[in-house]
Amino acid sequence: MKGLVLAGGKGSRLRPLTATGAKQLVPVANKPVLFYALEQLVAAGVTEIGIITGDTADQVMSAVGNGEAFGASVTYLQQSAPLGLAHAIITAEPWLGDSPFCMFLGDNFLGGGIVPYADRFRQEHCAAHILLRRVDDASSLGVAVLNGDGRVVKLVEKPREPISDLAVIGVYFFGPEVHEITPTLKPSARGELEITDAIQGLIDAGHAVHAQTIADDWIDTGKKDDMLEANRLVLGGLQRRIDGTVDADSTLVGPVVIEVGASVLGSTVRGPAVIGAGTTVQDAYIGPFTAIGPGCELSGCEIENSILLEGCVVRNVERRIADSLIGREVVVERSPLRPQAIRLMLGDHSRVDVV
Repeated sequence: MKGLVLAGGKGSRLRPLTATGAKQLVPVANKPVLFYALEQLVAAGVTEIGIITGDTADQVMSAVGNGEAFGASVTYLQQSAPLGLAHAIITAEPWLGDSPFCMFLGDNFLGGGIVPYADRFRQEHCAAHILLRRVDDASSLGVAVLNGDGRVVKLVEKPREPISDLAVIGVYFFGPEVHEITPTLKPSARGELEITDAIQGLIDAGHAVHAQTIADDWIDTGKKDDMLEANRLVLGGLQRRIDGTVDADSTLVGPVVIEVGASVLGSTVRGPAVIGAGTTVQDAYIGPFTAIGPGCELSGCEIENSILLEGCVVRNVERRIADSLIGREVVVERSPLRPQAIRLMLGDHSRVDVV
């Protein structure tokens, strides 16, 4: 079985972070969310992996390389435009050949991994095996309708009316039969070739499509709060590790990771939290569920339940920063200028909550 990981798309819901960067490389607990997908595929015995790329191909290729670091062999497949998940399968068909494959959306986070689902697909004789999870609001997702025997009878992309609470999550298993269906698909109202239409086509053609409802944590990390929730889940399993420097005037509470080259001076870090390599934390408070990236400088501030990317600087901020996602090399500091005012320089699609 091969793996097909989607790492294209615009990432519009995470702008401005993704205005110039790949959404799949935004970190969760200081590791790009894409890496979790690659690791889970390899753990399931899928080591031949194709990665669909778009405008941010160079960034993805630089981060992942040839796949050796993950125990995999990676091939990059350039998609002409973000024309839908089924279009990604069409793009990959020459590479996929007749091999069954697992398609994994590179911005999806699945807490329990995919080993049992991959094993089940290998044992079954079906054209597709899809994973479902019950959600409170499925209006922005693809949903499945099952009959009394638990078989999939209908799939709908982003239904206007609630017809099911079973969301189709971003991990799919397909046999080569899907290549019979994808060339026949027509673009949806949003101009994409929908994966739900491809699966429905398999059902309509009489192919077996199996479904499994999972209870694992699953997050589509397309928005800031989703990223923070995924970060919380990963940090919840953190084991204490101190590889950096912590002075005698500092206090570490609970599961805290201090990476090599990081310094904590006169500060309190209450875990679960991770402080990235080369970061300096001085006269600060770092609260639970916070991931500070590498090369940051924090002083005279308080931060909790947040993600700070590489190279951030936060200085002398009186109010606690919470529930925040702060991009690379952002500077947040108290200004000495008079008169006192909030002075901002923000990119497109930014959001600031002022209290």
